[in-house]
Amino acid sequence: MSAPLIVQAVKRHTATVIFLHGLGDSGRGWLPVAQMLGNDPELQHIKWILPNAPTRAITSNYGLEMPGWFDIYSFSFKESGEEDRDGMLKTVETLETIIKDEIETGVDPSRIVLGGFSQGGAMSLLTGLTSPFRLGGLVVLSGWLPIRNEIGKRLASHAPSLPIFMGHGASDPLVPCKIGKMSAEYLSKEFGITLQEKVGEPGLKFEEYPGLVHSASPEELEDVAVFLRRVIPASQ
Repeated sequence: MSAPLIVQAVKRHTATVIFLHGLGDSGRGWLPVAQMLGNDPELQHIKWILPNAPTRAITSNYGLEMPGWFDIYSFSFKESGEEDRDGMLKTVETLETIIKDEIETGVDPSRIVLGGFSQGGAMSLLTGLTSPFRLGGLVVLSGWLPIRNEIGKRLASHAPSLPIFMGHGASDPLVPCKIGKMSAEYLSKEFGITLQEKVGEPGLKFEEYPGLVHSASPEELEDVAVFLRRVIPASQ
């Protein structure tokens, strides 16, 4: 895996966002978003870390090799479907190392937000919910809860108090919006994570975007900006 792409804070660095790309992409694919949000007057204290997934064969794409955080055996997302547990847990270890390295530079865990898109969103959710560090929040775009039948054994005690933002396109043909909704409902029902109406509160806010496919929209990215302003504000 190549080194992460770093976007330094415009002003004094007091918070960090670690954001994971989706299948077949790279950290550079989210560079314009990091630069755009990083220039927001209220977000100029944030450093962005954009990791690059290793190249691996993806079963559901006929074994073609591409950047991926884990293998995907099927895009059916059936509850009983097989998942690449080992690949996911290896990525969790990689992300924990990035988080620890950032903490060692002096950034408090509560000033770190972990996020991602699609596969990256799934990994940010899994890592954030099971991390020994109580992070500032999680951003999950077009993602889902992986290995959900196992996550209960790994869930951190602080998980129910984490601010989580999940955004999903209502017309997503690849990761259907209902999968994201089911993940949010499962987290609420099984683990007591409160479903919130307001972005940035402790608990989970799920937002659906009409007409949006497997992508991000300006409206969704503005909601991400609102989330960041609230969970890692510039005043600290």
